[in-house]
Amino acid sequence: MRKLNFIHALTFLCALLFFSCSGDKMDWQEGDILFQDGDCGDFCDAIRKVTQGYEDLDFSHNGLLMKEKGEWFVLEAVSKGVSKTALKEFMGRQLDGNGNPKVVVGRLVPEFQPLIPAALIEAQALLGKPYDVVFDLENDTYYCSELIHFAFKKANGGKNVFTPKPMTFVDPDTGELFGIWNTYYAKMGISAPEGEMGLNPGGMSLEPVLEIIYAFY
Repeated sequence: MRKLNFIHALTFLCALLFFSCSGDKMDWQEGDILFQDGDCGDFCDAIRKVTQGYEDLDFSHNGLLMKEKGEWFVLEAVSKGVSKTALKEFMGRQLDGNGNPKVVVGRLVPEFQPLIPAALIEAQALLGKPYDVVFDLENDTYYCSELIHFAFKKANGGKNVFTPKPMTFVDPDTGELFGIWNTYYAKMGISAPEGEMGLNPGGMSLEPVLEIIYAFY
């Protein structure tokens, strides 16, 4: 157990050292959107199979960068709800085999950058809201891409900046609902929202309102 803890500590230290070097080279800006390739087991596998990201990278999560009292944070919707996470913690959460953060940075094109201050205010107003476990754009709960979408939509006077598209929970190989999603929604006693409008990190990374400016891995 001590050896395992030492390895975990060493891995985390390497991640921090990597971030302190590469992060210093990054010209971070408020409003940057960080796309992350996370590991959530069968759920992430199902998401990857039906979504496409920048340069065919797999993204299962994203967050919105902000600065407070000289420190960088990521506004994100995770299982505990809408949260504000230290950037170093976010960057060290998922690493590739070389210890690099599995993060790609997107930045709004100049036309939409004036929306950033208002969008950050809108996103912070949602801190503490529950995670959207059913992926429904009409309720007052939020998943990662939904949080960013609504923050910028409200900042843009109610007009979409990012475009919701029909969601799918169907395995393209079988034409049937992924087993993991079937079980997930059955436990809640509802049907999967197949074809309903939604957003995902991969699709958001391809939006024309964004430029991908840096990949850490």
